[in-house]
Amino acid sequence: MTSMTDTQTLTRTATPATELAATMAAIGQRARVAAAALALAPAAAKVAALRAAAQAVRDEAAGILAANAEDLAAATRAGIGAALLDRLALDPKRLAAVATGLEDIAALPDPIGRVLADWTRPNGLHISRVSVPLGVIGIIYESRPNVTADAGGLAVKSGNAAILRGGSESFHSSHALVAALRRGLCAAGLPEDAIQLVPTRERAAVGMMLTMNGVIDIIVPRGGASLIERVQRESRIPVIAHLEGLCHTYLHAAADPQKARAIVLNAKMRRVSICGATETLLIDRTVARTLLPPILADLHEAGCEVRGDAEVRAIDSAAAPATEADWRTEYLDAILAVHVVGGLDEAVAHVNRYGSHHTDAIVTEDAAAAERFLAEIDSAIVLVNASTQFADGGEFGMGAEIGISTQRLPPRGPVGAAELTTYKYLVRGTGQVRP
Repeated sequence: MTSMTDTQTLTRTATPATELAATMAAIGQRARVAAAALALAPAAAKVAALRAAAQAVRDEAAGILAANAEDLAAATRAGIGAALLDRLALDPKRLAAVATGLEDIAALPDPIGRVLADWTRPNGLHISRVSVPLGVIGIIYESRPNVTADAGGLAVKSGNAAILRGGSESFHSSHALVAALRRGLCAAGLPEDAIQLVPTRERAAVGMMLTMNGVIDIIVPRGGASLIERVQRESRIPVIAHLEGLCHTYLHAAADPQKARAIVLNAKMRRVSICGATETLLIDRTVARTLLPPILADLHEAGCEVRGDAEVRAIDSAAAPATEADWRTEYLDAILAVHVVGGLDEAVAHVNRYGSHHTDAIVTEDAAAAERFLAEIDSAIVLVNASTQFADGGEFGMGAEIGISTQRLPPRGPVGAAELTTYKYLVRGTGQVRP
């Protein structure tokens, strides 16, 4: 892997296209060799690598936090907003969670070599469908350092090599985390080139990754709409898309008031900068005047700006007017759009029209209404009586996630180690020939 000195030189000077192309080609070649070795690695070796990587994160915590501080200082000078700074920031607690996440991935069942189905044909042929790695995964993401560790860890667990291209704002943080991951691979006797970081901030590197078909087997973009649109437009490689999280919480007429109050506050304000944060609150007209006041009071007290329709503003004079654009906005900030609806049909129609098919929730004690919401909402994750902030691979028991896929083709929802596999058919015969 390119050294830190080499990396800093690359980012200080204008890298000629030919030099960058050669760098990317070399990364790709090393990744293919590493992927072939990792695909055959015993489960115990992958577990050992992930545990060693977790320990390396703990051992190198001071250096990782110093690298993150450098990124944060540069982002602050560049005028990056508070929500994005929060995504970028590491502290001892968050870094400890990164290490624990790697151990959680290590503890998962090995996803490779699973017999997904098997059967015997009348002619005696025995056919098995068995899970295998995808190969080389190209992961393009914006400035969340924890994604570096999650993506690298999940790639190792699923027997894939990973080429990581993190956001420019998290450049130093990602470099420090990748060093810890590679240290774990080496400790377990696995090829360190199974995890590589693109050693430049240049945007041209993204374009090159998208055309490395034959080298990279799948592209996973994780970020805002502009990144996803670019990847889907330019990629010559299959894409697993993680789109924005325009998430809804719907308070049905049969919502329990205490549950509704706790869920809404958590869904919006626990952490406003993540894709599972609720951006629009819907509430039935029949209960709006009784349920909304304490809920909105909690939000105001927590520092949340409320933007409401005319009916909401008639209940809450502190609410700002909502526009059509608010129903389509992923704020990633302490802002919530609130809309009164006429019932379940109108709520479902609103979510399916304006949402990003990421995560949506209903709060209700009416079992029939809950089942209708589960069936009719066209989103990757649909919840009943729970916060949308549970939209997370770790919370689903996957250890971590590489992203949440909002596409209809699989994988859909949290993409963990098992989702980063494909399969092949193994056919065992006893001399059969086809008539």
